Amino acid sequence: MLLRQLEYLVALARERHFARAAAACYVSQPSLSAAIRKLEHELDVPIVRRGRRFEGLTPEGERVLLWAHRILAERDALRHELSAMRGGLAGTLRLGAIPTALTAASLLTTPFVERHPRARVSLDSLPSRDITQRLAEFELDIALTYLDDESLGQVRKTPLYEERYLLLTPAGGPMQGQRTARWAQIADLPLCLLSPQMRNRLIMDEYFAADGVAAVAPAIETDSVAGLYAHLAAGRWSSVISHAWLHMFGVPDGMRVMPLEHPSHGPRVGLVIADRSPEPVLARALLEIAREAGVREALDDLLDTYLHPADLPEQRLDGTVAATDQPRDGTGTASG
Repeated sequence: MLLRQLEYLVALARERHFARAAAACYVSQPSLSAAIRKLEHELDVPIVRRGRRFEGLTPEGERVLLWAHRILAERDALRHELSAMRGGLAGTLRLGAIPTALTAASLLTTPFVERHPRARVSLDSLPSRDITQRLAEFELDIALTYLDDESLGQVRKTPLYEERYLLLTPAGGPMQGQRTARWAQIADLPLCLLSPQMRNRLIMDEYFAADGVAAVAPAIETDSVAGLYAHLAAGRWSSVISHAWLHMFGVPDGMRVMPLEHPSHGPRVGLVIADRSPEPVLARALLEIAREAGVREALDDLLDTYLHPADLPEQRLDGTVAATDQPRDGTGTASG
């Protein structure tokens, strides 16, 4: 059995098409097909259900695929171990992140690459169910997700921060003059929220329900934080955001953020790694960065900057900044 045969099988299972799998492996389709047939012969089991086109894997093939992922992951781990012994980590860290935590990923990936300049990061935005599956199938080294997700299975968890929910609303709108808001109070605002299938939205719906709102009906729903902010820039809509989003997007001109009451903190977000030994070397290196990065403190400091405008250049009620002062970008630092 050759590792190349296992690579072909993994590519075929991913692409679900012989020609695309061959192209992904930079070989001809006959070469890929012949290698998988040879693997079937060596293992003495049928792996691929064949017809006029690819029809999936047999039950035996699914088991072989799981072992293929495991064997290839162990090979990569060996390479990374040897690379570290030769003078520094190299290779690609495969990091998955739920969309609502993606905005905070750079707090980890930037110092990781700075410390390990020979390493690279492949960062994928994934729903939580895909993160669980790809960790189990050795397709991710580590993931950034909700730690209280019951579907995670056997993983090791490293907490980073707790989501803190804020109302992002026009500065001169109906909430003008208030310092905090209740979930029931904002349900009737013109809202733009994430889509109902996203876990972040499901959590928010629970908080609305706990405050007496049977069903919130936003005018606009989107499956990305970027899509949400694209609508908020118009100055018409309000939204509920996580404070971690301020790291990337800040507060649009003419808007303000307000804390939402009860609860003051939301679910925990952190890094998860499959509960197996040895840990992938690159994943272990990212965990070391996470223990030093102070993600919770950095996000809380940023939130404090936006919640206490007295610490900022003079801010008018309409959300604009006095002309003599420099505006601030999404990180809370002076820009321009």
